[in-house]
Amino acid sequence: MPESIVTLEDFLAVGKQDHLKDAHELTHVLIQLSLAAKVISNSVRKASLSDILGASGNTNVHGEQVQKLDEYADTVIVEMLSKGGSVCGIASEESEELISIPKHYETGPYVICIDPLDGSSNIDVNISVGTIFSIRKKRSEGRDAQLTDVLRPGAEQCAAGYVHYGPSTMFVFTSGSGVNGFTLDPSIDEFVLSHPDLKMPSPGTNVYSVNEAYMRKWTAGQQKLVHQFHGGQDGSDSFSSRYVGSMVADFHRTILRGGIFMYPGTRDNPKGKLRLLYEVAPLGFVCEQAGGLASDGKQPVRNIHPEDLHQRIPVFLGSPHLIKLAEQYLARN
Repeated sequence: MPESIVTLEDFLAVGKQDHLKDAHELTHVLIQLSLAAKVISNSVRKASLSDILGASGNTNVHGEQVQKLDEYADTVIVEMLSKGGSVCGIASEESEELISIPKHYETGPYVICIDPLDGSSNIDVNISVGTIFSIRKKRSEGRDAQLTDVLRPGAEQCAAGYVHYGPSTMFVFTSGSGVNGFTLDPSIDEFVLSHPDLKMPSPGTNVYSVNEAYMRKWTAGQQKLVHQFHGGQDGSDSFSSRYVGSMVADFHRTILRGGIFMYPGTRDNPKGKLRLLYEVAPLGFVCEQAGGLASDGKQPVRNIHPEDLHQRIPVFLGSPHLIKLAEQYLARN
């Protein structure tokens, strides 16, 4: 292997997490997540060739139809983390309650929140999907994690990141000291450092990402904001629209090129669709560490104290000047 190649395990081994307490255990959690990502990536690539496409016939806690790959990814991650010895509890978007680690496994100081397969409804049409994770420190006494360990503001995350299963598979994470991206090299089956110290371009591209099918249901402030992106009455340049429908894919583009990703609430559903613990808080952490901002339209996402495991909130992620612009428009509503 050429000396210039830095694998994820190499990167973690040279003390990149030493600014954190229990850095060894955190490193182990990240390695376990990367191993799970390799297994899921392999299954995603072969999905059309095996009986793993389509709905499983079950519904999850949100009343949504569960895809077969959802269940598979959830099982892989939960089993991998449970056996690792560094985790004391797992909160999954697919599970109604906090998952305890079986008694025959050792536990550690971390609690994990995961969205096992974000955008899984797109897998049948071969569109990029992803895994999102958030790592938090256990605060309660005893062997097992408690809800109080999870229901904490995003500012208390120890690490967070995502895996993007696209033309290539990428593992992107932060532990509070910048963002680094690793691309899976199939020839050696290793995640290799490809995007060191990843920073969102400033000011970045004039690109907004939102599902405009909900335009009529938005608040007046949100409608006027998007109208401004179309080329508002002040004569500003119009923006380009890019919307994949997989949050990881849309966010990945945003972090690499700048712009803004939005999933606002509507007049009838002001809380929006995306979950605070599994999607918004972790990607918000990554976004800020890359030089962007993460907001619910009123305040930084990192300051929001979760009230339950599956709480939903609106979200705006991206270039600072565009997030501030969005907050200004929404405040006029």
